[in-house]
Amino acid sequence: MFATIKQIFNPKNSDIKKKLLFTLLILFIFKLGATIVVPGINEDNLGIGGLGLLQLLNVMGGGALEKFSIFSLGVMPYIMASMIMQFLEKGIVPYFEELAKEGYTGRTKLNQITRVLGIFMAFIQGFIFSFTYISNGTVLEYMEYSLVLTAGTAFLLWLGDRITAKGIGNGISLIIMAGIISNLPVMFINAFNALVVTTSVQSTFIGIVSFILFIAVYVGIVLGVIYIESAERRINIQYANKSTSALSNQNYIPFKLNSSNVMPVILASTLFSLIALVISAIKNTDVTLFYNTWIDYTTPTGLVIYALSIFVFAYFYTFIQINTKEMSDNLEKSGGYIPGIRPGVETTKYITGILKRITVVGTFFLVIIAVMPIIFGMISNLPTSVTIGGTGLLIVVGVTLEVYKQIESTLLSRSYVKGRRRWNQ
Repeated sequence: MFATIKQIFNPKNSDIKKKLLFTLLILFIFKLGATIVVPGINEDNLGIGGLGLLQLLNVMGGGALEKFSIFSLGVMPYIMASMIMQFLEKGIVPYFEELAKEGYTGRTKLNQITRVLGIFMAFIQGFIFSFTYISNGTVLEYMEYSLVLTAGTAFLLWLGDRITAKGIGNGISLIIMAGIISNLPVMFINAFNALVVTTSVQSTFIGIVSFILFIAVYVGIVLGVIYIESAERRINIQYANKSTSALSNQNYIPFKLNSSNVMPVILASTLFSLIALVISAIKNTDVTLFYNTWIDYTTPTGLVIYALSIFVFAYFYTFIQINTKEMSDNLEKSGGYIPGIRPGVETTKYITGILKRITVVGTFFLVIIAVMPIIFGMISNLPTSVTIGGTGLLIVVGVTLEVYKQIESTLLSRSYVKGRRRWNQ
């Protein structure tokens, strides 16, 4: 890792350093925009208060929702639109399915459709947010606020595209990660104040030990997340057209233990957030009481429903992303096979079975990390901003690993090219 960082600052790799600086500049613009309140809003009329499960959207936006800034919606409408499109591509809408098979041209059209759908969803969500959290407004004012929020989301998508094209990593993912990281200093400051500053002189030592223990547990969870995110199940394959001597060097198909990454948690949290948002907009006492008693994530039933929804979305997303039949067919066409397994239907069943088993293990890990801050908040007297684990941590670790691997692969490819040039000379 340190060798990779040293190579980045090597004068010969100045282009990578420029890409990093460009990426940081775009992320700074995002954070700056997250502090700009929607024009024409009197902050005294905001009734956001406790965000509940909407806190996840607030964290991803770097606190933008809490301030009702121009970036309040973040990029979540686009993510939701992407999920809907991925679902529709799987035989639901034949036109979308054909586009998905057309290669680059088809993917470009699908991306355009996804963006239009994302902008439309941003407008709808913006109107609901405005109506719910801004009191004494007219319909025209709500429409104006919705347009501003929609424009904010569109601008964020453009910034994400600039990062993807001229920076390093996936722009949308990095924007989400930047919003989460910007809240970490505040969280540790609040934890220090709660454990050390506000305690009596006699218990100051205990508070300092508790704060150190808090940091140690947090670092331990980060290391655990990195280990799980890097874990994979490898299925050995052989090729019939290779010589017998070459068969000893078997290739393999890698499956991540957590193939769906953090998307199931994001989808489950977004679903619950939308339910909470709609109930807040309805403002019915009986409906609100039912939600707070049975569906709210701080209740036992709500926590169970939340965990089960993560499992459902994990299977849904994993098998949307990975087509086991197509994988089996491609393996057979290339002359490959899994030792001891017949090509065709049996190979498909074998891969599907393995994918189901590792998805259970990976999703179980996701559920633990997702519910950990909720349980921690129930048993702890610390402020709600102080959490252990959580979806934000999963996103930060996953995106950081992705960016690191991209930089590392770029440096390795350059070393390989230089080595070949020396060999040819």
